[in-house]
Amino acid sequence: MRIGHHTSIAGSLERSALEAVSIGANTFQIFSSSPRQWKASIPSEPAIKLLKKAREKYDLAPLVIHDNYLINMAAADDSVRAKSIEAFQGEIERALAIGAEYLVAHPGNCQGHSVEEGITAVVRSLVESCQGIDAQSLTVLLENTAGAGSALGSAAAELQAMREYTDHFCDLKIGYCVDTCHAFASGLDTIALAGELGMEHVHVIHANDSKGGFGSHLDRHANIGAGQIGEETFRNILRHPKLRKKAFILETPPEEDGHLRDVAALKRLSETKEKRALT
Repeated sequence: MRIGHHTSIAGSLERSALEAVSIGANTFQIFSSSPRQWKASIPSEPAIKLLKKAREKYDLAPLVIHDNYLINMAAADDSVRAKSIEAFQGEIERALAIGAEYLVAHPGNCQGHSVEEGITAVVRSLVESCQGIDAQSLTVLLENTAGAGSALGSAAAELQAMREYTDHFCDLKIGYCVDTCHAFASGLDTIALAGELGMEHVHVIHANDSKGGFGSHLDRHANIGAGQIGEETFRNILRHPKLRKKAFILETPPEEDGHLRDVAALKRLSETKEKRALT
């Protein structure tokens, strides 16, 4: 199985890969630049080469990039949406340069728009962001949300509409990232949501326990087994035959070696009876 964590690029891209190795991961997620700035440059070629060398040496795959926090492709404000399109285009370009397989994106907040208008804005933004770019080696993954306020993407139908309409207008490959905390907080079962979206289109699972209760719409991540979801549910998700080949990426708190413990917890919970018998 592929189990990893979001790691830091502070210092260098290579450092993010080595951090993944240090916590026992064989996949990882990063920000391609500061998550709180609109513009960023593509990393240097030497830095990219060191990252690729570390990935090859330690069999770290896939590499997932998460887009920055400022991007809102559903924005009703035209100037915000324009800046979001430019920033997301930069995310695509950096992901391609770095060699990432996936780019995770939040659909955005449609405050001031209806849900339908917000979905249309997301589709337009995705189409415009990939103009003139050959992005065939990259898949953009729309992430489900906790359903708070005007945030889009807590319902499978919204995510499906974004993917299907974008597919009509451009060649950008679109799939899904299912976040266990977000699904739980929005009152949904993770396995059921993945099935509704189409298991073949779900490529990454953000494995996060939830500090908030079922249907609370509270987006607060907890360490595995320390939240309201609990280990038994994670065991069922990890052992589901149609999910075992997905990349499981943790975004949990670092408290008391939390990253190391959470990677170990997912490995333990993923073990089948047959594997346990052998060990």
